[in-house]
Amino acid sequence: MAHFKMKFFQHWLLFVLCLPLSSVLCFSELSFITEPSDVTVLPKDPAVLDCQAHGQPPVTIKWLRNGVKLAESEHIHFLPNGSLYIPKIKHTKEDSDEGFYQCLSQNKFGAILSQRSRLTIASISEFVLHPVPVVVTVGSVARFSCAVISSPPATITWELNQRTLPLQTDRITVLPNGVLQIHNVQLEDAGHYQCVATNIGSVLKSREATLTVNLDAGPKLRQRPRIIAGPQNVTVSLHQTVVLECVATGNPRPIISWSRADSKPIDVYNAKVLGNGNLVITDVSTKHSGVYICRATTPGTRNHTTAAANLTVLVPPNIVEKPESQTRPRAGTARFMCQAEGVPTPHITWLKNGEQVHLNGRIKMYSSKLVITQIIPEDDAIYQCVAENEQGSVLSLARLIVVMSEDRPSAPRNIHAETISSSAILLAWERPLYNTDKVIAYSVHYMKAEGLNNEEYQVVIGNDTTSYIIDDLEPARNYSFYIVAYMPMGASRMSDQVSQHTLEDVPLRTPELSLTSQSTTDIQVSWQPLPAKVSRGRVSAYRLSYRTAADSTVTSVELLQNSTEYLLEGLQPDTIYLLRMAAATRVGWCEPSAWTSHRTPKTSGNKVPSAPILQLEALNCTSIVARWQSSLESVAIQGYRLCYHEEGQPEQPDIQLQAQTNTYTIGGLDPRKKYHVKILAVSKVADGHQRDQTISTPGCVSARDQLAAAPPPPNQVTVLDGNSSAVSLRWSHPPFPSGKAVSYTVRCTPVGTHNVFAIRYLQTTKQSVTVQKLDPNTRYEFMVRLHVDQMSSPWSSVVYHQTLPAAPSQPPAGVRVTLIEEDTALVSWREPTESNVVITRYTILYASQKDWIAGHWQKVQREGSHTMALLEKLEPGNVYLVKIAASSEVGEGPFSEIVELAPKRGNVHRSKNPRHSDWFPDSTVFSDGLYHIDQRSMTGIIVGVSIALTCIITCALILISKGKQRKSSSHKVIAVGAPEGPRSGFPSERHSENIEALIPMMSDHFIDAKGGSSIIINGTGPVSSKKWLLFNREIRNPADSDIETRASLYEAGKTVLRYEEHLGSAPLPPSSREIIYGPLRSESSHTSEGSQETGDSGHYSNEESNEEMSSPSSSRSSRPESLGPDDGIAVLELKQSFKVEKEVDAPLLCGISEAHVVSNTCQAASC
Repeated sequence: MAHFKMKFFQHWLLFVLCLPLSSVLCFSELSFITEPSDVTVLPKDPAVLDCQAHGQPPVTIKWLRNGVKLAESEHIHFLPNGSLYIPKIKHTKEDSDEGFYQCLSQNKFGAILSQRSRLTIASISEFVLHPVPVVVTVGSVARFSCAVISSPPATITWELNQRTLPLQTDRITVLPNGVLQIHNVQLEDAGHYQCVATNIGSVLKSREATLTVNLDAGPKLRQRPRIIAGPQNVTVSLHQTVVLECVATGNPRPIISWSRADSKPIDVYNAKVLGNGNLVITDVSTKHSGVYICRATTPGTRNHTTAAANLTVLVPPNIVEKPESQTRPRAGTARFMCQAEGVPTPHITWLKNGEQVHLNGRIKMYSSKLVITQIIPEDDAIYQCVAENEQGSVLSLARLIVVMSEDRPSAPRNIHAETISSSAILLAWERPLYNTDKVIAYSVHYMKAEGLNNEEYQVVIGNDTTSYIIDDLEPARNYSFYIVAYMPMGASRMSDQVSQHTLEDVPLRTPELSLTSQSTTDIQVSWQPLPAKVSRGRVSAYRLSYRTAADSTVTSVELLQNSTEYLLEGLQPDTIYLLRMAAATRVGWCEPSAWTSHRTPKTSGNKVPSAPILQLEALNCTSIVARWQSSLESVAIQGYRLCYHEEGQPEQPDIQLQAQTNTYTIGGLDPRKKYHVKILAVSKVADGHQRDQTISTPGCVSARDQLAAAPPPPNQVTVLDGNSSAVSLRWSHPPFPSGKAVSYTVRCTPVGTHNVFAIRYLQTTKQSVTVQKLDPNTRYEFMVRLHVDQMSSPWSSVVYHQTLPAAPSQPPAGVRVTLIEEDTALVSWREPTESNVVITRYTILYASQKDWIAGHWQKVQREGSHTMALLEKLEPGNVYLVKIAASSEVGEGPFSEIVELAPKRGNVHRSKNPRHSDWFPDSTVFSDGLYHIDQRSMTGIIVGVSIALTCIITCALILISKGKQRKSSSHKVIAVGAPEGPRSGFPSERHSENIEALIPMMSDHFIDAKGGSSIIINGTGPVSSKKWLLFNREIRNPADSDIETRASLYEAGKTVLRYEEHLGSAPLPPSSREIIYGPLRSESSHTSEGSQETGDSGHYSNEESNEEMSSPSSSRSSRPESLGPDDGIAVLELKQSFKVEKEVDAPLLCGISEAHVVSNTCQAASC
């Protein structure tokens, strides 16, 4: 029964502990049970959009239409289960309920947004294609078609002379797309045909078209096959039905067959031929995408004709790599992966608590991956990856939990930034105000202050400095800075941000020039303003220099800062001029550009074409595309002549181009070079005016920056072998072609850790690795990723493995040996100070000095939950040596250092302070275990309990029968033994420093294990007198209280027994155990798990305390005179009951008094 109660108590305790931690440990992610789906309704009809969410309550649901939150009104109702109800659909030009709906679910952890659902109001438009009249001959093919825009798609039927035609006969076929085919036309087929479109809301009829059937004038001639209605390129959604039409004529009648351009077989399960050669594919999927070829062949010959069409199957988004919830410390980095498939390729966005993620320097998107650096508490939220295309949307959620360390340092203070140069800023700060000694490093964060989506950079420096120079900045830019202090378990908050502006610098280069001549004596010079990254400040002036090729005299013109063109006039005709430009900021002038040549036109009486308007664009690092446009003029242009060369290199031969050409691509160029391009128009009379322009090719994108599909992750990650400190892993190479070197990264993380420094990364080029230096008996998770060509794959699936237990590496600590009897000693110790090692057994070896020399040890073993043991049958006068080792399931650990014990010869008075030996002088006893009593002691206890119950019942009957009011008892003084030194009422100075160690940590209610009442026994005399009312049966006279209290004087060598009870005292409130298990019963108390067996029959507390172990011996006692004869009997019976109750309820006393109690169950059995 007691065992069942203890199990129940353990389960109750786990429930109580888990309840307040439920928000962290028992977290249930917020998720949708039902999401809204697409619905089509009629105007004025009701509509219901379902939405149900699951999560820790309270959960609230809101609705959005086209991204705007809806408010509940008479027209829109929010149902209790979260669904949206619209009693009457509106559909007018001013107001319509049509649109995209989403529900937003929210609880205290965050918010999530549902997939997008479309509410469509049924409608049908006018026909966009009406059937047209057809004239055919008997035996030929007639075809009608119509088209209508309908939502939902309309069903097409046909009528002949106002009567419905069958959908399919041997000669007549109605295709799902609305086409009517009549093969082998007969005279009775003539008439008026009309197309009928029907959906759930309307029926619409097209205009009539007449079919005229004529008789053949003569015999039919042989005709080659001809396809009159071939398949058309078609795009359909997943699981729809598609029709590829193919109608052919010929004599004889051709045979229709179908094939795929990629030579794959046509799906025979979903594809069938409808009518006379139409291919119908139902429930289309991605495997049906491709080019289909219709082949019409004359029977018995090789004469054929073909027609082809491409089938594209649109696929809704599907997330193939979902983001995973993460727990990250403050200032850490979180990476959420998300990969989606679909046709067309889905567009991926991210939501935070149902709203668009605001990208900034800390939060970035790389392709589809969301990266959050320098995590702050506000980043704790639910994040959703949204993949959407024209076929729909799908979402996947993950939660980011930010772990805050309580002893993290405060933020760095008094941040100061000072500009040093155009590219360097000095940053200085003061150390954190709190926990400065725990700082191991600082990280400096900076980014451009202007603009959006600026990259944030980070520099980590040691904790031995409080200043740093950032020297890779751009000139004339404003930067913001902040600093974070790091400690082993996390990081501080961000410091205050400061901004600082770098100095200006001279421009990196000059503008690209464009030169043209409007006449024979001028040159029009134009340019584009320099971008900020190139100007490195505000441009204050331009300087244009020019000279002729034959003269070294240079003429310069300074232009205003906002100038973008200048006209050089008064030049010589048909002369080569060299021009260059320089730009300046307040700092100074940059290096001028290289000379650019331009020839002024020749003087001629004829009109020549003007210079084309030229535009140059760099396609890549080795190609330039030139586009031009001629001015509207009366001069006829025969063609163009284009020439280009690298700056400083000779010109290339001219390229002759046709008059209708207006673009040309120049390839084979070098990266990061400046090129001069010239173009002019050619007429019959003469060459036109020339236009010169310069352009620089960009640098080639490195392989690291090229956008390429990430390689797949390694698969079949398995654990080969493991022990207590190492695990061997193996994995397979993913199936993808690569001729380059491949490496792997293995990530090892203890399950449930919040410490980022506990995560380990191992690099290897093999497909296996052994992870060393792991903690024993610890569960780890392992993941592997692949690296090839500077690209990394996603992490593989997680593999879990728990390391084996290990033998203890340290001995038990705090070993103490205390003499409690003349032949018995108590050994106590503490568990080894190492985690993740489960102790299953302790081994105590002890021997006398003579036996130790001979190598003979006596062994005592205790279970791993015990930290105390008794050494019995010791020989007085011998010095004993004791050592202890701890064992686990794996093996035994090292033994502790030997502790000596020297028992005293002869009788040892048990009221004296017990002698003890340990590793530390004047240290206290440590006890961490309880001991169960053995079977013989159990029998004695049961007998003792029975006797005690009989005594109590007898005593109660005697007291009731006499009806005599019990009198309060005066203090009972028992002489235990006189210590050496003067006797006084208070402890001597020699013992005053040990008073705290000698006073057990008791509650207000304590009973001596040997039968007294309020008693504390030690060698120095009574220290304190406590009262315990649990078993008190006497009624105390309040008038005697003060007298008895004043009579209670401490005296060394004396033990004070005090019987005390208040009249009409209220019963004690029930304990937690009584609430759970009910009232405590003495008959079942001997099975309580609070005590543990030892070699003898004693009970020992499992509480660790700082008092000495005291063992009262048999002592002389005298009965106070204030007690009458009856009182004496009651006291005797009460003492006996106290003694028995004390022994059998040791767990309860241990829990109340928190003291070490040593009692003898042999005495309990004999009483």
